[in-house]
Amino acid sequence: MQKPQVESVNGVHTENETAGKVITCKAAVLMGPEQPFVIEEIQVDPPQKMEVRVKILYTSICHTDLSFWKGENEACRVFPRILGHEASGIIESVGEGVVDMKKGDHVIPIFNGECGDCIFCKCDRTNLCQTFRVQPLRSVMVSDGKCRFSTKDGKPIFHFLNTSTFTEYTVLDSACVVNIDPKAPLKKMTLLSCGVPTGLGAAWNTANVQAGSSVAIFGLGSVGLAAVEGARTRGASKIIGVDINPDKFTKGKAMGLTDYVNPNDSKDPAHEMIRKMTGGGVDHSFECTGNLDVLREAFLSTHEGWGMTVVLGIHPTPRMLPIHPMELFDGRRIIGSVYGDFKGKTQIPHFAQQCMDGEVNLDEFITHELPFEKINEAFQLLVDGKSLRCVLHL
Repeated sequence: MQKPQVESVNGVHTENETAGKVITCKAAVLMGPEQPFVIEEIQVDPPQKMEVRVKILYTSICHTDLSFWKGENEACRVFPRILGHEASGIIESVGEGVVDMKKGDHVIPIFNGECGDCIFCKCDRTNLCQTFRVQPLRSVMVSDGKCRFSTKDGKPIFHFLNTSTFTEYTVLDSACVVNIDPKAPLKKMTLLSCGVPTGLGAAWNTANVQAGSSVAIFGLGSVGLAAVEGARTRGASKIIGVDINPDKFTKGKAMGLTDYVNPNDSKDPAHEMIRKMTGGGVDHSFECTGNLDVLREAFLSTHEGWGMTVVLGIHPTPRMLPIHPMELFDGRRIIGSVYGDFKGKTQIPHFAQQCMDGEVNLDEFITHELPFEKINEAFQLLVDGKSLRCVLHL
């Protein structure tokens, strides 16, 4: 039986028009690695059991989107595909069994979901979910292994990181959708889908930075600067930024950097410079580049005995950790952090309130805004290192 359909007019519908029906709307579809996004009409199926369909109002571009656009990991090359995982919007309809959300709720998608019922979600030592944790290789819905997106002639369009937000409408598992206060500014809340909680949470939750401590952040993109913000709000006394782009220091200083290291300005390795600056090394380092050579520098920049390195960068290379096991006996530790160790559905609403109350400064992260149709220009801004977050208006 053919599913009832409805056309999207400027992305605006009422529930009676669209609930239970296929929606035709615009999306930015990626056909292959490093190809321009194609803005075309697609079909979006109704949400199935424990799923929701969301009208996306704002979406932004993250370095993870850029990595998948480049096709850096061949195992993740699934096309055609709708990328995007930072966004905010309003629920259009909910599927069977969804009781914690309803039509009209203001929400953000999260790539690292939380079902609330599994052994992982019930453990306070992890923010991973047994079923809905971030899965870069997953390109279909969990419930039935099918796509909710298709071309106008019925061919499937694949999903991305539990989210797929480069579209006027998307379908997500309810475990990957977070309710937020309707008074919260949705444009700023877009940042809470990934970059800001990832970096700031690494400082707050993973490293538990204390007042008076020292930190070094390797890579001053959005995640790195969010780690700067996290260290600043925790009262770190020395916050060292490490980047080869000198323009990043100006932005970083405005957000709390106390010192800056450009590895290109000295013949000495960055870790040696940092050790000299801090009398032996920092208490915490954060690797935000996805570069294994940088990861080693971050590891060696921490103090023997208690230094901790938090890995935040996405590493597509098959190379292994550049650390000898015996080096761990010097007392340095290394740990990975996903989504800043925030449990999305239970902790992000409170974090959103903290942002609304001014405890966290979100304004500095949005450097550009463009209409959705200029998504290729937005990607180029990120490629050229000119933007932190470019927010697209749908």
